[in-house]
Amino acid sequence: MKKVIITGATGLIGRNLVKDLLKSNYKVTAIVRDENKSKKILPSEVEFVNWDFNSADMIKGFLENSFSIIHLAGAGVFAKRWNKSYKEKIYSSRVASTKLLVEIISQLNNKPESLIVASGVGYYGNRGDEILSEDSKPGEDFLAKVCIDWEKEASSVQQFGVRWVSVRTGIVLSLEDGALRKMLLPFKFFLGGALGSGKQFFPWIHIKDITAIYQFAIENYNCTGAINAAAPQIITMKDFASELGRVLNRPSFFIVPQLVLKILLGEAASDIISSQQISVEKLVKIGYKFKFPFLKDALNNLLNPDLSSEKIFN
Repeated sequence: MKKVIITGATGLIGRNLVKDLLKSNYKVTAIVRDENKSKKILPSEVEFVNWDFNSADMIKGFLENSFSIIHLAGAGVFAKRWNKSYKEKIYSSRVASTKLLVEIISQLNNKPESLIVASGVGYYGNRGDEILSEDSKPGEDFLAKVCIDWEKEASSVQQFGVRWVSVRTGIVLSLEDGALRKMLLPFKFFLGGALGSGKQFFPWIHIKDITAIYQFAIENYNCTGAINAAAPQIITMKDFASELGRVLNRPSFFIVPQLVLKILLGEAASDIISSQQISVEKLVKIGYKFKFPFLKDALNNLLNPDLSSEKIFN
């Protein structure tokens, strides 16, 4: 059994990825901050290691002879209203932890084949109608800066003969958590609709596709560097809200103005309504086949087979 190390294993992507890897007969070790809490979330087959992302010596031995290390840990970008201290937490929880992981890998006698690190489409900033490939220039806002430095630290692992992948993830659709779960509330009260102007491009991806992409990155040696991870169907926020309304049989003509979002969320509002038209040509060319390339099918998979309002909205 090949051993895969995962940080951030109790998050939305992490806990779904752990299940997929176990089904594929990988041995999974989860690096966690709270082992007792994590054991209530993850399957019993998982090996747990406590680590606070400070001391390298605490986990060095566990990383020996691992096949791949997947680094998903990081403070929730939209978990709290941004202020100086929380922005520092968002940054350091990603950049500093990645730097330390690479430092530990450099000291291993038996290094992993790959280091696969989360990143985001926030790398590009707000880009309007521009088509964005992995070679497009980065943005200049806070989240772009986080992603740039995050990927820079991750890419440095290549000097030790380890393959590097940074997964620039779009908005993950799942009923467990995340954006879709939050967007259901206004639809419950027949007040659903787009955020901002609705004209901005909205890069989305089904939870089953993002976890499959991580496993694809583990197993496909041609998968290197930054990769865009969003569905191939390019839509606007207005398109998304309209399709969600159709699936839920609810109206979708209400709009949450940018000013309201700014009042509610502060600086983070500008990132929520950023426009990013993401190209996934690189991922498709190296052989990944999307399970849910079209939004209609993705939403029906998540919100059906039982479209009872009790199950969806509670």
